[in-house]
Amino acid sequence: MTRHSLRPSGEAPTKPARKIAEEPRTLDSETLFKGERELRIMHGGACYRLTITRLNKLILTK
Repeated sequence: MTRHSLRPSGEAPTKPARKIAEEPRTLDSETLFKGERELRIMHGGACYRLTITRLNKLILTK
């Protein structure tokens, strides 16, 4: 038994439909820092520092 293509000859196969993106989780910085000014994040075997500056900005450094 042979399979017949449902697409016209020469047409590229279609990609599967993308999943509709969900809203990313939102965390309050006070919850993350718990009164501290710096935290460390391990990602892919590397340590990153997330710091709150004197001007209340966030800086992520490796």
